[in-house]
Amino acid sequence: MKKCALSWLAVITLGFTLVSCGGTKKKTIPPSGLSTRIFASQSVTSLTATAGIVIINGQYDTLAHAPRITVGIAPGYMEISPQRAALMVFDSATNEIDVVNTQTETVGGTIALPGPTISMVAPSNSAGYAAVPSAPIIGFPPGALEVLNLASYAITASISVPNAQYVVSNSGGSQLLVFSNDSDSLTVVSPLLLNTGLPVTTTVSGFDRPVWAVFSGDGTTAYVMNCGPQCGGAQASVQTLNMTTLAVGTPVPVDAATIGLLSGSTLYVAGTPPTDNPCTGQVTAAKTCGRLDIIDTNSMAVAGRVVITDGYHDRIDMSANGQLFIGSYTCTNIGNINAVTPTGEVRGCLSIYNTTIPGNTSAVIPPDNGDVTGLQSISRPSETNVASGLVEYVAEGGNLRVYNLLTDKLLIDYYNVNGTITVTGQIIDVKAVDFF
Repeated sequence: MKKCALSWLAVITLGFTLVSCGGTKKKTIPPSGLSTRIFASQSVTSLTATAGIVIINGQYDTLAHAPRITVGIAPGYMEISPQRAALMVFDSATNEIDVVNTQTETVGGTIALPGPTISMVAPSNSAGYAAVPSAPIIGFPPGALEVLNLASYAITASISVPNAQYVVSNSGGSQLLVFSNDSDSLTVVSPLLLNTGLPVTTTVSGFDRPVWAVFSGDGTTAYVMNCGPQCGGAQASVQTLNMTTLAVGTPVPVDAATIGLLSGSTLYVAGTPPTDNPCTGQVTAAKTCGRLDIIDTNSMAVAGRVVITDGYHDRIDMSANGQLFIGSYTCTNIGNINAVTPTGEVRGCLSIYNTTIPGNTSAVIPPDNGDVTGLQSISRPSETNVASGLVEYVAEGGNLRVYNLLTDKLLIDYYNVNGTITVTGQIIDVKAVDFF
């Protein structure tokens, strides 16, 4: 029987090497010393505080004993590559993107955009894209999809897309969909065709104020969200787009559609109808509510509808145990969670829907206030004094909340007694850096 032994363990600042039966395996330890990290963008209004990226110990929901990563003046919206090595952080004060190397926990470089963005994607560690509606393009109306090199920290191309507002990428980054404000068309961008002399963009019409899409697992189909009346159009719906032929499918009417998530053959679509939006079934002082429509993509038919909070829904996340978190901004806030002694109803922009209950027709509305600007679920081994290995980080109203996904309530444990990680300033966005 072959035997092996641990010959030596050397721990240094950035890494360690283990010698085993299979040879040498090297694992890099980041400067924070953590193997389970959550990065949260922290914006401040006080001149005595410093903005940056706060590192959270994702094992215990506590602040890391490490300095924050200094980025810009007002870091907020973030996107991370699938490999989780490159993090794009948009600074709304300077219109710059700081590219963070998550392995070294430092800013590798900065990319100056020609205007603000609310939508970015990073299909790989080296490639990124940002929709900039005000970008000046000579000979064309303002608006562009900016092509970003995340390794050299530069804009390598500006693709004209008038009033480009949102961008969605397939898993490999070979096709992107760009949505323009107040338009009934979308733009298909094929970045691999840059510098080939072939057309890089194709305009596809036949929609109703499209604002978002999700791709099927194989990338052959995109499910396009038509915002309809919420964005000045006629009818909210979902339409398929064949990514090979660019054929547009028949609209499937829904209550409202600004964001969606595909889980298997089920598509969850959220939005707020501008009319016919009562909070039926909920005991609340709110006069208007949003809707979650559940679509069976096999039959392309609505299989269920759920009342959720109102506002413009642009955040959605599914946990490993089937809890769907849906966030919006400019919703109806009820009560005051920050009161010394909160009384009566407290309500904000977060809704939680349990997808594992067959025929479930109700959502949990947690007692909190404010816009939801970041969602991130993680799965981790349960440990002593930790109530749950399944948690959801939620940036709501500038606070960083931690929800127990077994109860859909704030996590109460030894390390985090009230479900809130206290940070100076406001938390805008949150991303898991390590795989769990």
